[in-house]
Amino acid sequence: MTKLPVRVRFAPSPTGPLHAGGVRTALYNYLFARQQGGQMLLRIEDTDQTRFVPGAEAYILEALEWLGITIDEGPQTGGPHAPYRQSERKEMYREYAERLVNEGKAYYAFDTAEELDAMRKRLEAAKVAAVQYNAITRQEMTNSLTITAEETKARLESGEPYVIRMKIMPKEDIRFNDLIRGWVVVHSSQIDDKVLLKSDGMPTYHLANIVDDHLMGITHVIRGEEWLPSAPLHVLLYRYLGWENTMPKFAHLPLLLKPDGNGKLSKRDADLGGFPIFPLQWTDPVTGDIAKGFREEGYSPEATTNFLALLGWNAGTEQELFNMEQLIEAFSFERVHKAGARFDIQKANWFNQQYLKLQDDASIVAQLKPLYAAEGILVTDEQLIQIVHLLKDRVHFVKEIVKESLFLFSAPVEYDQDVVIKKWNEEAVRAITGFKDSLVAFDGNFVADQIKAALSASMEAQGVKMGKIMQALRLAVTGAGAGPDLMVIMEILGKEEVINRLTISLDRLPAQIHLA
Repeated sequence: MTKLPVRVRFAPSPTGPLHAGGVRTALYNYLFARQQGGQMLLRIEDTDQTRFVPGAEAYILEALEWLGITIDEGPQTGGPHAPYRQSERKEMYREYAERLVNEGKAYYAFDTAEELDAMRKRLEAAKVAAVQYNAITRQEMTNSLTITAEETKARLESGEPYVIRMKIMPKEDIRFNDLIRGWVVVHSSQIDDKVLLKSDGMPTYHLANIVDDHLMGITHVIRGEEWLPSAPLHVLLYRYLGWENTMPKFAHLPLLLKPDGNGKLSKRDADLGGFPIFPLQWTDPVTGDIAKGFREEGYSPEATTNFLALLGWNAGTEQELFNMEQLIEAFSFERVHKAGARFDIQKANWFNQQYLKLQDDASIVAQLKPLYAAEGILVTDEQLIQIVHLLKDRVHFVKEIVKESLFLFSAPVEYDQDVVIKKWNEEAVRAITGFKDSLVAFDGNFVADQIKAALSASMEAQGVKMGKIMQALRLAVTGAGAGPDLMVIMEILGKEEVINRLTISLDRLPAQIHLA
């Protein structure tokens, strides 16, 4: 039997921003398709027009592009199976639904909302475990299985609202082999007669999904665990439509869990925790509420994809940093976990820090310029290079470099009181005064190693050990008791500014001297 070329699809609904779980699904589809030399399709599943949100489709496309997930066929790129929006394929689905009715595998149901509600209440009152429209309850409802063919025809011709339901046969095992979970077996008694075609003529997800996957030649359906309960129904639909031999292989991915591991990750968890779960920032078109995005919060696309790739999968090695090419090469369903993956935003921050360290300085400088401009700070490219060298390895995000460097642009007005109490003493004041005086006469290159040599010489001349006054010296220059390399800080500030800061601090702090 000839092996079909791999074709996968990412099929989101345009109902809002793309959740991290959806991003991971798209990513795994992409990795597998590229690894196998196959193709990836984007299909917009917008059959439920009541949930359609303006701007959601554009958001999905922009998010995938930012993450580096390229699409071979879709609404924007086109392709041989267009259109790729289900709302534009409406009439196609009716044909298959009617075919199932004609073959006795589906039926027309004319039940009103009141009749369906009465059925539910009747079953609940009888304490029936599963309240379903199924092989038993359908016998008491208004459908083409309980009324005559003549009455069915008359109702259809009169324009009476109806749905088409799938006819599930009782006492049958439905089984399929999931690439992640192995064999899954479900008894047909657990499945109800799902609606395939709604009263507005639009298909439900179940029908549209199977028809499109078949017509588009999809070989592998890679989707979230939440779709696992629907998989047996889909297997039956492939069988009913005579497509069982070309049915795609299924892979149901593990859930993304809350940071504490208890329950499925939600937007509310992100809002309470103050972290993003969407790739891009999203503004609700109705409420105006803004949800955080990885991009706007300062995460790089490389760090984001690396973080998400390892939520539920690992390469079986100690390696944690993977670029896209490495992920494509290493990915396998055998290494995808069945259990849910805890969403640890601190790990995402760590990934971003690692990728920031790998960025070249020129790239970081380019990102910093508008950030400093927004703060009203004038800074030269030479200063920016120095600042990047100073702080690059100490932050998780580019924007933190601005925050952490503000002390370079104004002399301290507040001082770390713990350091003042412990280290700002008579000996420190004498030593720092001597160092300041030595700087006035300093005529060499004011660079870190020569500054350190000048400091060492000054301390030696005064008989003071450098270690005893370093924290006090840092306090006088920056106002803080800890931070990056002090010699590099003084190099960036320049001789005149260092002298100025030491003078100011020596003037402000003497009253707080604690004798050594």
